[in-house]
Amino acid sequence: YLAKAQGAAHSLLGIINDILDFSKIEAGKLELEHTDFDLDRLLNDLVLIVSEQAARKGLEFVIQVEEGVPTALRGDPLRIRQILLNFVSNAVKFTEQGEISIHVSAEVDGDDIMLRCAVSDTGIGLDAQQQAQLFQSFQQADSSTTRKYGGSGLGLAISRRIAELMGGDVGVDSTPGVGSPSWFRARVAPGN
Repeated sequence: YLAKAQGAAHSLLGIINDILDFSKIEAGKLELEHTDFDLDRLLNDLVLIVSEQAARKGLEFVIQVEEGVPTALRGDPLRIRQILLNFVSNAVKFTEQGEISIHVSAEVDGDDIMLRCAVSDTGIGLDAQQQAQLFQSFQQADSSTTRKYGGSGLGLAISRRIAELMGGDVGVDSTPGVGSPSWFRARVAPGN
């Protein structure tokens, strides 16, 4: 009973945090940090956060950082991790077997770096209509998704808005029954 209560409290806290973030974004009060961070550490910390849930389902993680992507970056690591965590958590939630892969690339032009992070899975996939609703507030693929998997429908809407605040964007390229490769881009700078 205690484990169930703890799990419910953790889920409720996640929803409250999403609502607070959404409110800040809507009010124009969400401020981004500009601090140095290590991309490799950020990715490793991310995998540690979701590894237990993925291990219970027998899912593998694959991380690929393309050659030439700087690991010392300057930007908002908390918000980049938040977007990636939303994408990876959804991938784990909607994938029963196979793998979750994170692919990181970058377009580097001097001190201007457009970081692109893509999360692919071998999950249920989405049709074109579901993809069109995916990054909208309080929307999920359909009502059966909400009943079966839970969630508030805010995580991806928040991710979209954060990516836009960082000079980037989000998207998904999915096929039903094949998986849902989702991606985001964020503008960062070289770190020290």
